[in-house]
Amino acid sequence: MNENNNTNIIDLREIIKRIWDKKMVFLKVLPIVFVLSCVYILPEPRYYTSNVTLAPEMGSVTGGGSLTSIASSFGVDLGTLQNSDAIYPDLYPDLMESTEFVVSLFDTKVTNLDGDIQTDYFTYLAKHRKRSIWKKPGDWVKKQIRKLTEPKQISTPNNSEKGVNPFFLNKKQHGIVGVIRENITCNVDKKTSVITITVKDQDKLICASMADSVRVRLQEYITNYRTHKAKIDVEHYSKLTTEAKHIYEKARQLYGSFSDANSDVILESYRAKRNDLENDMQLKYNTYTALNTQLQAAKAKLQEITPAFTVIQCASVPEKPAGPKRMLFVLGMIFFAAIVTTFWLIKDILGIVPLNKE
Repeated sequence: MNENNNTNIIDLREIIKRIWDKKMVFLKVLPIVFVLSCVYILPEPRYYTSNVTLAPEMGSVTGGGSLTSIASSFGVDLGTLQNSDAIYPDLYPDLMESTEFVVSLFDTKVTNLDGDIQTDYFTYLAKHRKRSIWKKPGDWVKKQIRKLTEPKQISTPNNSEKGVNPFFLNKKQHGIVGVIRENITCNVDKKTSVITITVKDQDKLICASMADSVRVRLQEYITNYRTHKAKIDVEHYSKLTTEAKHIYEKARQLYGSFSDANSDVILESYRAKRNDLENDMQLKYNTYTALNTQLQAAKAKLQEITPAFTVIQCASVPEKPAGPKRMLFVLGMIFFAAIVTTFWLIKDILGIVPLNKE
């Protein structure tokens, strides 16, 4: 009974009465919050997003079909464990965040929707990207601090804005690399290995074009990786085949010339010489044929291991901006302000209403 005497309850009628009596506080606070929220969110530049979905060609997995299905339900891909490739789909997000891959996007040509900007992606992000007015003072202060504290950038050969050395980036290039990593993301479904590339940008046309460019660049990178050894083999056998063909043609011409010049000769020494030339020509022809067969086999292997990507969803120009959600932001700030104001008005009620005695 003593515990009940020391327990307080909240009287909702008293709270509602207090809020109604102080309604003028809400009529002052909420409009101010509305104006401040609009002033903050309206200058924020809008951005768009575009998605590309790919299904990569996967290597065959021998046996364990049911086991593979069970493992995939837990997010484990047994196919990648038996795949000889060092770069499998689960590593594509890490690959796209690598400095080398990001730097390769610097020279991608972009054009905005209005057509007044036609430049490369690096220049677009460095000079034409809009910034919120609230961030400009902070950017200016950071710039002044860097001028006073940071040492001068060491000049390196072949390290300009369009000729970039990924091993040695300057401060500006490091900043653009960070922006690209924020704007371009890659997600891989562990169960289906479906790749989703998402690109965010302030211009809807550049957003869609960069999504398609990143898809092409990723496909080229993976294709070059998987076919690098096979391409070397093709070049090697092509060179050997060309040399063997040239040697065979010389031997054939020599044999033909000797046969034409000594067609009526019956001396055994000339016949022996002709037979030697014919045998030499045949040997060189066999060598040429064998190398040509290996060349065709190398070309077939190159075609076989060239990966195929099925585009499930291609890039398209978005119709509506993805953010910032200005209306939701303003409503959320008003709701938050209303909650804070309500608790501030009833803070003295929460602990002073005595429990009604029975």
